[in-house]
Amino acid sequence: MKMELFARTRKLLPIFKYSFGQQGPRALIIGGVHGDEPEGVIAAQGVLAALNASFNYKLQVTVIPEFNPEGILNKMRMNSAGVDLNRNLPTKDWSPVAAKERYFPGKAANSEPENQALVQLLDTQKFDLIISAHSWNPMININGPGCEPEADVIKKHTGYTIEPDIGYPTPGSLGTYGGKERGISTITFEIQKDIDFHEINKIHVPALLECLKQTEKRNH
Repeated sequence: MKMELFARTRKLLPIFKYSFGQQGPRALIIGGVHGDEPEGVIAAQGVLAALNASFNYKLQVTVIPEFNPEGILNKMRMNSAGVDLNRNLPTKDWSPVAAKERYFPGKAANSEPENQALVQLLDTQKFDLIISAHSWNPMININGPGCEPEADVIKKHTGYTIEPDIGYPTPGSLGTYGGKERGISTITFEIQKDIDFHEINKIHVPALLECLKQTEKRNH
């Protein structure tokens, strides 16, 4: 495992990324984009712990378990600037208008250091799969080409439905930026809200680990 400083927040909190493997397809797993969704953090941390204990994949895997540490510490959706990081990416449909205060996209697209680092990462590494772990109504939201094999694995473990549309507009989101616009298979994994953390480690973490086995089969 290689641990690196990924970025610093506006308040200079560190964000770390953890990398495994040196060959094969590339997968990126992110947790904690929204600080009030701890289920995604637990899932990403569980994957990180499992990979660190035993990495037997022909893959290159990057894990960022706490993408929004300011929000996580404050138990709020946004970062310290009040920006919803999943509405701030520089998508073609980005808009400064927020449907609700909690969806505030920032004063400009890609204004936040967390997303600036993410865009740079996507520019420098060609990822075959992105999984962003959230919590809301349980579903497997897919964007971009070729998501179905990995989504089917998660569905088998969780019983969640696979949805090509989350049900409402999400300008500036990773699904749009990574999946629809950059052509990267992107899964927004919406874990059931307020689920017991033990259940996440029992069901959802194994789902993600088996999902990576499916990603091994991709031609890079």
